[in-house]
Formats: sequence, C-alpha cells, structure tokens
Amino acid sequence: MYPKAFQKLIKNLASLPSVGPKMAERLVLFLFKQDMEKIRDFAENLLEIKNMRICHRCFNIAEGELCEYCKDSKRDQHSICVVEEPLDIISLERTKVFNGLYHVLGGVLQVGDTGADLKIPELLSRIEKEKITEVILATNPTTEGDTTALYLKRKLQPLGVKITRLGRGLSTGADLEYADEITLSEALKNRKEL
Repeated sequence: MYPKAFQKLIKNLASLPSVGPKMAERLVLFLFKQDMEKIRDFAENLLEIKNMRICHRCFNIAEGELCEYCKDSKRDQHSICVVEEPLDIISLERTKVFNGLYHVLGGVLQVGDTGADLKIPELLSRIEKEKITEVILATNPTTEGDTTALYLKRKLQPLGVKITRLGRGLSTGADLEYADEITLSEALKNRKEL
C-alpha cells in the first residue's frame, strides 16, 4: 500500500486521458525518484497552464490575445487550414509544408447536432474580413470529420473561396494486401502523375 500522497497523485494522473492506473503508478514512482528542482519545475509548468488562453482570432491555445501563428506576419495571410482541435495544428506544423493561418472548430458535427458549439460563424466572418482566398478542410477522415467537411463546403461555397480537402490514401510502408477498401479507393482517386 502506497502512502496517501502517492495514492492521491496516482488518482490524479489516472484521471488524465489515456493514462490508466498502472501508467499513473509508474509516473508517480518516476517523479518520486526525481530531484526537488525537477519536481518544482514540473509543478510550476503545470500551474502555468492556467495562464494560457484561447486565441481570439483562430481559437488555438495562446499565451496572449493571439497565438504564435496569428501573430506571425510572415505566414500566408490568405489561406486558412480548418482543424478540429489545437493538437491537429501541431501535427500539421511538423510537416513544415503549410505556412498559412489556422482555425480551430472545437470539435466536429455529431449525429443530430446543429454545430452550435463549433466556431463556424467565426470562420465565415474571418473569411470575409480577412480576404481569405483558400480554405483547407483538415478534419479527420472519420464519419463525423467528413460530415463536418461537407457541411463547411456548403457554407463556404457562396463566399467564392477555393475549398480544398487533405488528400487521402496509403501510408508509406503500407501493404496493399492489408489495406481496406476505403483507403485503397482514396489512394486511387488521389493518385498523382509521376
């Protein structure tokens, strides 16, 4: 049986997404072995999260009024990549391919959902105010993500902007033998000339 402080911390960590009781236990034991300076730094960084805000322009995570991407005047100010959540931006930025702006919807349309909680009106307003010429729909390739992309396409078409969607297909190293029909059909549709 662990001391009460251990038990409380295990319970706290186990409440995080994707962290079960065993992983939480390992994390607490790891933290226990760290020196006081590392623990203090970890605790301070954890408390700093509460000083973060939501960017009032794109709804990404920010330290001030605007996130780092919205503040960067070197980015393409005429294209917006629409994503579901802030974590999606991090994945796209790792590619070092897209240099435009972002817009975080805050989720996707669910069955029977009107999308009232999503940042769609703010997106439409931005497109008009900021003279956006291209909108890249980068929702996840799920039923809900595809539904949201189609809904957004209908909303965006009257604005006269170029609307694109991320291509889909086989991942590098994939075997055709094990690929599902949807992945293969998307790979065929999105094929490029060599």
